[in-house]
Amino acid sequence: MLNVVGGTFAAPVPVVGSALGGGFFAGQISTAGNGIADYNLIIGPVASAENSSIKYKTTNTGGDPTSVIDGPTNSSTMNDATHPAAQFCEGLTIGGFSDWYMPAKNELEVCYFNLKPTTQTNTTANGSNTNAVPSRGSNYTSGTPAQTTAAIFQSTGAETFGSGGGVYYWSSSESTTNNLNVFLQYFFNGSQFLDYKFRSYRVRAVRRVAV
Repeated sequence: MLNVVGGTFAAPVPVVGSALGGGFFAGQISTAGNGIADYNLIIGPVASAENSSIKYKTTNTGGDPTSVIDGPTNSSTMNDATHPAAQFCEGLTIGGFSDWYMPAKNELEVCYFNLKPTTQTNTTANGSNTNAVPSRGSNYTSGTPAQTTAAIFQSTGAETFGSGGGVYYWSSSESTTNNLNVFLQYFFNGSQFLDYKFRSYRVRAVRRVAV
């Protein structure tokens, strides 16, 4: 049954971790940062949408996208051989869909918040994300977010982001303070940190569908 929102009908929000659009529902995002969802975020299957060791860029130079929410544009502007991670994501066709891309910083954080694989205590230095739905203006607590209830995304599940101490994923967002660095999401405790582009980490493609 559809929900009535402001006099119009709105589709119900999918269950986090449920199959959707060639992958799995990871949460909703607000590109305007106003708490109103405009896209469902879909994470690709680990078997086909993840590369476990790939460089952001072949040379450690600046000039890459800095948006923390516009993953599609970030990714498409780096669809070339000098940006292996973005090129990997852009080249995917999964479930009949070819609009996969490399997630921006705040999109990747939504994946951690809703699909956290472990029971590990969270960092309290990160977590604020106005592009999340609901919007979050403060950092994590040690216990929030909790481990996801989606069993396939828990640490032993088939679609997990992993539970080991080295589970780092590239975002497509270059730092605005040091353009040789890019934001990564640490799926062990939620930390978001910077590292050089020529290092090799994981990347996992996403796609978005308008709400």
